[in-house]
Amino acid sequence: MENIDINILSNIQQWLIVHFPRIVIIIIGMWLAVKSVQVISRRLRVIASDDDPSRESDREKRAATLSQILNTATKIIILSIGVIMIIKEVGIDIGPLLAGAGIIGLAIGFGSQALVKDVVTGFFILMEDQLRIGDVIKAAGHAGVVEKITLRTIVLRDLEGVMHVIPNGDVGTISNLTIGWSRAVLNIGIAYKENVDRAMEVILDEALKMANEEEWKDIITEPPSIAGVDSFNESSITIKLLIKTRPSSQWSVGREYRRRIKNRFDAERIELPFPSRTLSFSKEALAALRQSSNQND
Repeated sequence: MENIDINILSNIQQWLIVHFPRIVIIIIGMWLAVKSVQVISRRLRVIASDDDPSRESDREKRAATLSQILNTATKIIILSIGVIMIIKEVGIDIGPLLAGAGIIGLAIGFGSQALVKDVVTGFFILMEDQLRIGDVIKAAGHAGVVEKITLRTIVLRDLEGVMHVIPNGDVGTISNLTIGWSRAVLNIGIAYKENVDRAMEVILDEALKMANEEEWKDIITEPPSIAGVDSFNESSITIKLLIKTRPSSQWSVGREYRRRIKNRFDAERIELPFPSRTLSFSKEALAALRQSSNQND
């Protein structure tokens, strides 16, 4: 019995001397590899950054997206290789495990076609640079800012703060509202009694003044333009104004311009439309109405 205990202790001691240091080295190597990838990712973002902290350029968005994917993918790969190496050092034969994992993976593959579709679609979305972290998009019936992109999902945050997790396979058509450049499209209504040409001159003049101001001249990238009379509505004539802006700036530009044009219309005495009704009565109807009113009196 003592000999058996001595042999067990000897084997444990031998294992600790030979294999334990290797496991420690593997764990340290995994940690160093993950940290190295993180450093590379941060360096990639630093290289892509510009001198304007007030906005995130397309290059910076692309770098942030690729660094996030790089971190996630390399962590999975490093962890998988490290676990296999540790199992081997423990003394477990990894051959049957790998074979079993292959069979399980094949079974999962047949039963998880949606997952494969998500991954393949995510790969092409990233390769074709269809969207980046920080873009505002519409996809799968939702709209919001892209907070996270993986090979399987896209995470959006809408204006109300609600997070939407969309599988890549369900994305369908992606409408990117902030890639390259954006445009504020403003439909401005005037009353029917107003002179359309004069109203268009005032609308364009106010837009050009705003575009030339120091605060807005770097945000509005081209001189604004009038598209023309867009529609005749029940109570108004709609004039369409187009203002090209930097990505993601169309909403702030639109809100500021609406404030300005309201004040300008007040100063120019141009009437904004409001719902109204014109009632016409025949002579017979008017006579009947008067008779009814007299009876009530």
